[in-house]
Amino acid sequence: MINSLMISKTGMQAQQTQLDVISNNLANVATTGFKRASAVFEDLMYQNLRQVGANSAEQAELPTGLQVGLGVRTVATSRNFSQGSMQQSDNPLDLAINGNGFFQVEMPDGSTAYTRDGSFKPDAQGRIVTSSGFPLTAGITVPPNAQSLTISSDGVVTVKLPGATAPQQIGVIELASFINPAGLEPMGQNLYAESVASGNPVNAAPGAAGMGTLMQGFVETSNVNVVQELVSMIQTQRAYEMNSKAIQTSDQMLQRLSQL
Repeated sequence: MINSLMISKTGMQAQQTQLDVISNNLANVATTGFKRASAVFEDLMYQNLRQVGANSAEQAELPTGLQVGLGVRTVATSRNFSQGSMQQSDNPLDLAINGNGFFQVEMPDGSTAYTRDGSFKPDAQGRIVTSSGFPLTAGITVPPNAQSLTISSDGVVTVKLPGATAPQQIGVIELASFINPAGLEPMGQNLYAESVASGNPVNAAPGAAGMGTLMQGFVETSNVNVVQELVSMIQTQRAYEMNSKAIQTSDQMLQRLSQL
């Protein structure tokens, strides 16, 4: 009977974690480039009270055994990197990746972070930076006298300068891809870090080597489906209630046993 209390406890903890993940998804429903996550569970070890296949007689074997499970635990949060919707904007530095790939961002310590958030801005030096001020690793600087800026679908950045008849190329934006993007480590600020599980990044121009293409004047919205998250929230709530009910029932049965 005590086992049922502990088993239900693990179930309530698992559903609480699930609710935490769902809440984070809903909180980031308007976050540019956000990718929804889901909790992954596994059952715990079993008490083997009767071994399957053991001899029940000299010429007879048990067709089934007797195993009692000990509950559940959360083992991972799996991130879904499916494409979000494209939303048009008035900023010429807003970029969306239509397909596979990540923008590469240089961090203050010199390391490289990766993001799907393409809402870029120019800083005081004219560098193209994220909303948090981190520049692209391509090191592209927009001249202060640039009259217009164009970013092609394959990442070529050109500007129109006063007195010039032809646009001038100032850099090329490369994308990075991973064999296991779900293995990237989230850092916050819409950034991800390379990990052993993600594998090494493969760099290529947009539209080449399986990379997506760039769309200037667009941003990729979150891929969170509000209806799906609300349905998952209801399911999580019901599962939590059932585990709570199992604890109440076990407690009532123990009370009855103590009255005998």
